[in-house]
Amino acid sequence: MLQNLHIQNYAIIDEINIEFSNQLNILTGETGAGKSIVMGALSLILGERADISVLVDVNKKSVIEGSFLIDNKFDVLSFLKQNDLDNNNNLVLRREIASNGKSRAFINDTPVNLQQLKQLTTLLVDLHQQFDTLELGQSNFQREVVDALADNQENNSVYIGIYKDWMNTKKELLQLREQQQSFQKELDYNQFLFDELDELNLKENELEDLDAELKVLSNSEAIKESLTNAYEILNEGEQPMVIALKQIFQQLQHHSSIYQNLLPIVDRIKSTQIELDDIASEIEHINHSIVFDENRITIINDKLSLGYKLLKKHHVTTTNELLIIQTELKRKLQAILDIDEKINKTAEAEKFLLEKAKHQATIISTKRHQQIKFIEENVNALLHKVGMPNALIKVAITDIDLNEFGKDEIEFLFDANKSNKFEPIKKVASGGELSRLMLCIKSLVAEKIDLPTLIFDEIDSGISGEAAKQVAIIMQNLAKNRQIICITHQPQIAAKANHHLYVYKHSNNGKITTSIKLLNANEKIETIAKMLSGENPSEAALTSAKEMMK
Repeated sequence: MLQNLHIQNYAIIDEINIEFSNQLNILTGETGAGKSIVMGALSLILGERADISVLVDVNKKSVIEGSFLIDNKFDVLSFLKQNDLDNNNNLVLRREIASNGKSRAFINDTPVNLQQLKQLTTLLVDLHQQFDTLELGQSNFQREVVDALADNQENNSVYIGIYKDWMNTKKELLQLREQQQSFQKELDYNQFLFDELDELNLKENELEDLDAELKVLSNSEAIKESLTNAYEILNEGEQPMVIALKQIFQQLQHHSSIYQNLLPIVDRIKSTQIELDDIASEIEHINHSIVFDENRITIINDKLSLGYKLLKKHHVTTTNELLIIQTELKRKLQAILDIDEKINKTAEAEKFLLEKAKHQATIISTKRHQQIKFIEENVNALLHKVGMPNALIKVAITDIDLNEFGKDEIEFLFDANKSNKFEPIKKVASGGELSRLMLCIKSLVAEKIDLPTLIFDEIDSGISGEAAKQVAIIMQNLAKNRQIICITHQPQIAAKANHHLYVYKHSNNGKITTSIKLLNANEKIETIAKMLSGENPSEAALTSAKEMMK
């Protein structure tokens, strides 16, 4: 509930403070007195955009501050907690417009952006202005009305979660199929490249090792000849080197016991003889292992030929680089198999979520259909009361493809003259008809939504007499359970006020400014009488005003 509105340096308002009651608050005043300016200031703390032209004194900032009592309203407290804002029971919203045109918003003295401010105030206030009747013809508003009356809020919340999951899964499935098509285009070529490498069956460093082996095989005869000669010199022939060293060792060892200086020499000769004997054995072993194998040479040449061809084809220089390419090709081929499996699983998930969304949409649709008769009967009865006895509304619900709001297209159809020719509201209803129709619908919806404050800015435009009286009764009934703030030119409506505020202009030091005051009982009577008969009300007008207030 809006308790207080403080406006400073805004349009022709120098500074005013407005206190509101928790029931029916009526604002009246002459045309141009500043009633709409008050509403404009109020709209700023509800999140509307600011304009530097509203500054009275360009050397000072404009400040609009509203104090709300939230009565532990769960949605509001939840918003404050989620946004790390102070959450006491009194809520203060403030807008400041600097002389350079920059605007700042505050919630309980904490700076916030306009989106946050709007999000919060939609939980507190419903502001209806003359131009807002245009939304009555919009499908979103019509659907929201039906859902509010059908208590579909929780069902819609569940549905939107399922719908988003379904759309995300559907998008993922589409991306996977596009990826699959891309993979398929490369599949044959990648398979061919992989098969070439797989058939060659390379091992780590194999081409380099084969090249080394081929060089040995190609020179095996010369190598064996050299090894044979070396072995003969060391261990065979007329005077083998190993045997000669052995003899030298034996001779010197005999004298080493006499001449001690020979001992190191003897040891070294012995070591050399052992080393040469070992070398001779190793040469013999290597010599036996080298075998000229023409068939092996052919095999190596064939494999090297294929290997070098693939090295050149893939623009690499080593066996290991080819093996890396082979591994990557294998991964790509496996990815095609994996994506097929993933597509199948995703398609199953998409189908499951679609059926789940359809089921939830059907629950929502059923509840919507159940409200059609209630809406039509109650709105038509209210239309009769507000001076439209021949007007009828019809709610049409048509099945459409699933969307974020379910499977229904909802349209309010209107017949102003009982012609039985129903057309969409936006095509056939006049401005005055739209205003009254909007009031009837909002009065019906207000019982179902938890909005503590409803604001009507001249919603009674174009009506008078009995119709205005019925509009006043509707507002009076609405005000029993919530705060109503209404700007009006109709005395019938003003007469129902629990809290009557009068907006007026006056001159202050040669400057025209807007002020506002709370009327007492006598001032109410006089103001309503003036609304009935003009500036100097007659006794009859004063009597009529008293009767209206009763």
